[in-house]
Amino acid sequence: MLNECLDGLRIRPDGIYVDVTFGGGGHSRAILQKLGPKGHLFSFDQDPDAEKNIADAPSNFTFVRSNFRYLKNWMRYYGVDHIDGLLADLGVSSHHLDDAERGFAFRFDAPLDMRMNIRAGRTAADLLADADDRELTRLFTLYGELRQARRMAQAIVKRRMQQPILTTGDLMAAIKPLISPKAEKKELAQTFQALRIEVNHEMEALEEMLAAAIGLLRPATDRQDGGRLVVMTYHSLEDRIVKNVIRSGRADGEIQKDFYGKVIAPLRAVNNKVIEASEDEVERNPRARSAKLRIAEKMAND
Repeated sequence: MLNECLDGLRIRPDGIYVDVTFGGGGHSRAILQKLGPKGHLFSFDQDPDAEKNIADAPSNFTFVRSNFRYLKNWMRYYGVDHIDGLLADLGVSSHHLDDAERGFAFRFDAPLDMRMNIRAGRTAADLLADADDRELTRLFTLYGELRQARRMAQAIVKRRMQQPILTTGDLMAAIKPLISPKAEKKELAQTFQALRIEVNHEMEALEEMLAAAIGLLRPATDRQDGGRLVVMTYHSLEDRIVKNVIRSGRADGEIQKDFYGKVIAPLRAVNNKVIEASEDEVERNPRARSAKLRIAEKMAND
């Protein structure tokens, strides 16, 4: 949904924008095409492979090799007080799924890594070796929404007592007996999603980034509209957090009111109904079927 994202950002040629999920660089290149020499784009990605997609970067582009949870710190480092728009295309990229060595996809027998930043943190194999059955049940339930979460956790603990679970093949050997053949692809995808989210602390990072974005987006004035937040999600956990933040300014969705009973909400939803991919786009890119696009605008400061 490239065009929808660009329309949502409502790019001003002299504005300052942030793409917190550089990935293959497609969104960033499209934003740069709409910026003039006085505009600037900051793009974030913690994956070293993403840097390979930078070619002939213009002077009004800055690549930030970091997790987007540190958005506030990096903008302070570059002396940026306000931004005119932020784009986040969440979830795992096709690059990660197609890289057999990273362990993101169950269709390859590969080491269970799943780290977005291969320079730091524990791998999925480390997680499966250390977590007890209660912790595994929690993450499979919360992040994978798996009905067999407890039994899968117990099967993993039992198998690792016999041999380490080091590869995607090892993991599937432990859990496939519990999965119906009719639901195999879906439930394996949910299992890998749960592990990936936990390994990369994705929900915590998303909450921190959105909180920072609220503070950074330029507030509306009598002369200028507020900065835009454009977020594309791919599963209900992400979408719930984004929806809550747009509605209340808080990840938990708790509504707060001032002394006069007015709802305190720093953002205004631009699209009250979530934007979804067209059938033509889904045909070209099946992953787009689960994509949901939400757009919000920073309101004036009281």
